[in-house]
Amino acid sequence: MICDDANLRSMAMIDVGIIEDDAPARKMLSDWILQTENFRCVGVYGNAEMALKHLPSVKPNVVLVDINLPEMNGTECVRRLKHLLPMAQCVMLTVYEDSNHIFEALAAGASGYLLKDTPLDEVLAAIENVFNGGAPMSSNIARKVVQFFQLSQPGASEDEQLSPRESEVLDLLARGYLYKEIADSLGIKLRTVNTYVYRIYEKLHVRSRSQAVAKYAIIPGRALDRRTQ
Repeated sequence: MICDDANLRSMAMIDVGIIEDDAPARKMLSDWILQTENFRCVGVYGNAEMALKHLPSVKPNVVLVDINLPEMNGTECVRRLKHLLPMAQCVMLTVYEDSNHIFEALAAGASGYLLKDTPLDEVLAAIENVFNGGAPMSSNIARKVVQFFQLSQPGASEDEQLSPRESEVLDLLARGYLYKEIADSLGIKLRTVNTYVYRIYEKLHVRSRSQAVAKYAIIPGRALDRRTQ
């Protein structure tokens, strides 16, 4: 019998990590994963700090992440986790469905975005989907992404209006850098970064980091590369 890579991957054991501060939700998810063939729960954590400490040693294939965590939020956790485990696929599982949360999570490195009212069998299907190279999203989240891009189409002139330094700052924003990290990376002061970000927002006609990143991602030649996140 000849098996191609896709078939071999679909039969592989999927190691899953869970980062969720709600204890009943954690137990429900972990129980379902443990009871599902070809799934294995390798770590369950109630906060980002513990997850970042322990997940690198167990190397999960997929991590389910809540956004509203006790201290460090889930989006920042994903950004840091992608540096520690570049091959791990992170899927947000959250109650937030506004554009800011969606695009901040995707820009940080999340590969999927599900709402907490998603049926458990669909969550399990999404884990398998992202493991096999997909980008699962709840249907209304996917619609918001499409609508946002349709309403935010930039002209090439918008990118051309940015100075070389502004383009560098925007590139680092798109990679998930914090303002202080941008300042350190470029050797400039934090207040200078704030000035550049303000100018970028004005030139791109946006009001938030996530909107700027979304516009950056669809400017020709500026597509985000997940390998850099």
